[in-house]
Amino acid sequence: MPRRTNRALTVVGLILALAMGALEGTVVSTAMPTVIGDLGGIHYYAWVTGAYLLASSVTVPIYGKLADIYGRKPILLFGIAMFLFGSAASGAATSMGQLIVFRAIQGLGAGSMQPMAITVVGDIFDLEERAKMQGVFGAAWGIFGLTGPMIGGLLVHHLSWRWVFYINLPFGLAGILLIVTQLHERVEKKVHTLDFLGAGLLAGAVVALLLAASRLGAQTTLLCGAIALALLVGFLAVERTAKEPVVPLPLFARPVMAVSSLTGAVIGGAMIATLTYVPLFVQGVLHGTPTQAGTAITPMVITWPVASAVAGRLIPKLGFRPLIRSGLGCTAAAGLALALFGQTHGLGGLRVITGAFGVGMGFANTALLIAVQTSVTWEQRGIATASTMFFRTIGGTLAVGVMGGVINASLMADASIPEDAASRVLSREGAASLSPELFARLGDALSRGLGTVFWIIAGMGLVAFAASLWFPHIPTHARAPVPTDSVDLGH
Repeated sequence: MPRRTNRALTVVGLILALAMGALEGTVVSTAMPTVIGDLGGIHYYAWVTGAYLLASSVTVPIYGKLADIYGRKPILLFGIAMFLFGSAASGAATSMGQLIVFRAIQGLGAGSMQPMAITVVGDIFDLEERAKMQGVFGAAWGIFGLTGPMIGGLLVHHLSWRWVFYINLPFGLAGILLIVTQLHERVEKKVHTLDFLGAGLLAGAVVALLLAASRLGAQTTLLCGAIALALLVGFLAVERTAKEPVVPLPLFARPVMAVSSLTGAVIGGAMIATLTYVPLFVQGVLHGTPTQAGTAITPMVITWPVASAVAGRLIPKLGFRPLIRSGLGCTAAAGLALALFGQTHGLGGLRVITGAFGVGMGFANTALLIAVQTSVTWEQRGIATASTMFFRTIGGTLAVGVMGGVINASLMADASIPEDAASRVLSREGAASLSPELFARLGDALSRGLGTVFWIIAGMGLVAFAASLWFPHIPTHARAPVPTDSVDLGH
């Protein structure tokens, strides 16, 4: 007799896996200025986040395809294990180079965790239940995200920034235990041909594109851009003829996938940039503490899950399109407020702005993901979900890289600022070692660079809202077959 999936305990395991992602966003962002103050290398600030996002974005569609072939469970477990290894190694890093490498390993695991968790929810719940579960997951994300800045501040002050990585270990091990014992799948055994060539070309194109966007120099940018274009053309050619392509191109002929991918990429870039650079502004320009830097983005992780829970209940009544458009309109307004008022209204103003951004993301992201899952069959749900998240992650990776280049250019524009001085301004001890004149020049340079970054975020919000106007109507009564074992509620 086939074993039955225990939905309640499976959800707990999935929430624990997602908890690591929630903590990752706020705890690491809160601690990063302190990490730079300890290890140095502010010019590599963006690469600590970029390496993580790069590794996760390259692997997301590959994991999605493998999940449609071999099932969600083994791919999810592999991702959690890889994430935990990268977390432990990141906590033990002794240089910026090591930290960047270990964050990339962490990202290799993250590329599986969130897409697979959301795909499993799509498998074991129907549309109405799925919309409600988005609220449950959003609330859990909010709890861990809310405590993240406080935990990060306490760890940095009383232990070490290294514990912002070690804290992932108990959550991950508990999640593995529950998923191994409580989630059971029926996967039809077939002979499959893996598209290794397509996966390799896609990975190479993404890496080259990110290097081109990182402002390493005019010649490097042109060379990497040309390589990225060539690899992308080769990838498209291979996918057209592959027996089982890693990314089925006909999927993106559908308006729902095309618009979701575009809006996800742009708004994902704005979201990751906000989480990355608002804490840097608080510590580097306002000279706040790590805890204050964390509280500047805390409202986003409070309002996001609340809005997600509300959206989950409104989808069956209003449909997907109104929520997507209103949500992206709210993020566009928040982006404009960040550009216009973010540098002049202090911590209070930043908290209001990030809170509004979270409201918009909660409405738009929830509706986008469920719309994509509703529009495809089980056999395509893994790659469709993963592809949507791939574009959101790649947008974040490119945005962080480009904006990091903007900040580096602002710092280098003043030849009187020593290369290591910007790193020192982010720690209390380092700042005390700087002369008042140099301290003031550093604040001005960071303020100019971050001001440009805030305007880029505003522009991305407006582009995402404009794209949402073309989102098609998707009926909420659509159903897709779910070939999983019968499930119970854990009674």
